[in-house]
Amino acid sequence: MDRRKLLGLAALAASTAVPARASSSEGDSTSTSTYIRFPMVTATILRTGGRRGVMTVETGVDVADAALHSRAAHSAPRLRAAYNIVVQRAAGAMLPGTAPNVDRLVTQLQAATDATLGRPGAKLLIGTVMVV
Repeated sequence: MDRRKLLGLAALAASTAVPARASSSEGDSTSTSTYIRFPMVTATILRTGGRRGVMTVETGVDVADAALHSRAAHSAPRLRAAYNIVVQRAAGAMLPGTAPNVDRLVTQLQAATDATLGRPGAKLLIGTVMVV
């Protein structure tokens, strides 16, 4: 079974279910239209014993400002490239057998978001950070 197709189907099902719930609650001030989800970022790490491993990070951006949201949507490839660079550097700096420093990773990803968009205002949201 191809796990990528399965994850893609699960993400598609989740993305179609979320707007339906958001539109059904009329008094809710939060909106899912401000969130932009990006594909998972992966990097190679060195594991104990000299074997190779993979570090994966789920990212997304929440942008309340409409103009900045449009800019973030159009800059999605640049944001993904910046996130790839940050995660690859973090994975390269990890010592074998240690856990990633998630606080530092989030700080660096937020700085990359602000630098790519040209100004602060987009809030980086991080999902799972997994090392296998």
